[in-house]
Amino acid sequence: MNHWILVAGAALIGGAINSVAGGGSFLTFPALIFAGVPAIPANATNNTAMWLGVIASARGYREEVRAHRHLLVAASIVSLIGAVIGAVLLLHTPPKIFERMIPWLLLFATIVFALSPLVTKERDTARPHTPFQLVVQFFIAIYGGYFGAGMGILMLAVLSFSGLPNMNTANGLKNVLSIVINGTALIPFVIAGIIVWKIALLMAVFTMIGGYAGSRFFRRVPSQITRVVVLCIGAAMSAYFFVR
Repeated sequence: MNHWILVAGAALIGGAINSVAGGGSFLTFPALIFAGVPAIPANATNNTAMWLGVIASARGYREEVRAHRHLLVAASIVSLIGAVIGAVLLLHTPPKIFERMIPWLLLFATIVFALSPLVTKERDTARPHTPFQLVVQFFIAIYGGYFGAGMGILMLAVLSFSGLPNMNTANGLKNVLSIVINGTALIPFVIAGIIVWKIALLMAVFTMIGGYAGSRFFRRVPSQITRVVVLCIGAAMSAYFFVR
């Protein structure tokens, strides 16, 4: 019972965190490990629960997504392809080497996100992803299909150079791309039969509640405050994995 309470609570808080910045998996994935789920099934189970939670988060930002959905086509295509590659890699390779890259990847993304106001400004008309952004998004999708913790931070760093009008819009588009990545990675995991469904469904319920509540709350918060929250989460996640 303690394990059920642990994963449910982590899913609730993780869903709220994912709605604003990503990084909820840093709570939910360790909770699954602590509950006795082996590492790779825990990753697949976490992906399933987070996918449903991000759907709720995207609904919370539906106004911003509706206004900029034309920017998502090319990014969604490369995200779909990258997610398949990442999921297949997870099923066929040990995660140790990739895990050692995570703190450096997160630190780089956090620094880029912190410096992005120096080179980009909020505009009334957003730009689609540039070819360089699409290449970076492709590799983020591979990472998302493979492990995914902190994926939201990386996508926000990429989106910060698209001249989006505010952080709420960036969060909304990030959540839609997360749906594409997590949903695509789910297919190989289902075929491989490694998802612990009873835990995934429990977590999904609480992730959806946290995701929707978090998105509706943070979309009313000024962009600068949201940016500080994102940077704090990114710094904390980077520090955690460097220590680990």
